Amino acid sequence: MRAVEFQEYGGPEVLKVVEADVPGPGPGQVSVDVAYAGVNFADLKARAEGYRVPGLPFVPGLEVSGRVRELGEGVTGLSVGQEVTAALTVGGGYADVAVADTENVFPLPSGVGLRTAATLPAVLPTAYALVHTVGRLRAGETVLVQGAAGGIGTVVGQLAKAAGATVYGVVSGEAKAAYAREHGYDEVFVGDFAEPLRAATGGRGVDLALDPVGGDTLRDCLASLAVYGRLVSFGNASGAPAWTVGQPELYPLGLSVAGFSILTLARTAPAELRTLSERAFATVADGTVSLPVTAEFGLEEAAEAHRLMGARTSTGKLLLRVGG
Repeated sequence: MRAVEFQEYGGPEVLKVVEADVPGPGPGQVSVDVAYAGVNFADLKARAEGYRVPGLPFVPGLEVSGRVRELGEGVTGLSVGQEVTAALTVGGGYADVAVADTENVFPLPSGVGLRTAATLPAVLPTAYALVHTVGRLRAGETVLVQGAAGGIGTVVGQLAKAAGATVYGVVSGEAKAAYAREHGYDEVFVGDFAEPLRAATGGRGVDLALDPVGGDTLRDCLASLAVYGRLVSFGNASGAPAWTVGQPELYPLGLSVAGFSILTLARTAPAELRTLSERAFATVADGTVSLPVTAEFGLEEAAEAHRLMGARTSTGKLLLRVGG
């Protein structure tokens, strides 16, 4: 079978298409003939710096859609040939066949095709958790979202608006701002956001801030919170050193800080992740949210997909077309 792997860390050029053995499922797993694979920022971090890479060579790819190829020992509730969406494959998604634990494999939601299904496994549960489970957003509140035009930001905007919130976004360019406004955002700031946000909220700040960037952006998000505000950190795209938030920052306004990582939750509380995913997928089936595929590449074009995402100019979701 074909697979895209890297044998060393570096830029997109280290991604190579190779012939590999077809993997078989272990106990409690299934193998999937991949139709589409999602491209995520975590894949870029794996390739560039070894993020969650157990060893080289490594095949990236955390989420796929496709058809069940083979059932591992003890697997029930799924059948060979069934169309599924599979999340958190611990790598291996950029290939003709991928293996996933059955806890992370879901039949396609009603009315959802394989192409759309590949956009769901990692992005949608993350967005749902940020808004509802961890962020605990309530009607009438205000929320600030960094990366508003990305995959997660696109879904967060729709979920937050459906929850009755006023939604502010931050993006890096005017084209992204226009895109974000089409997906639930009431106002979008380009670049610096601290002063414009204060002006937009009459000096109050926001009830909830969601940050995947870290570093100075995380500090500015914390400073943008209203009394009793909540900050959720869900990434460190800046690569800045970890920052410890303590009593001096939290006590004066009664602030709260939380964190979320879907990859970590998959390892520490897989049953909770399954419940979260089922609730999140329901919002696509009922039409609450959609996640546009804004660029699609062939499997052999994985490097180009990484270049586009790494340039920070993409919006929505990027996919690799594997089996179609």
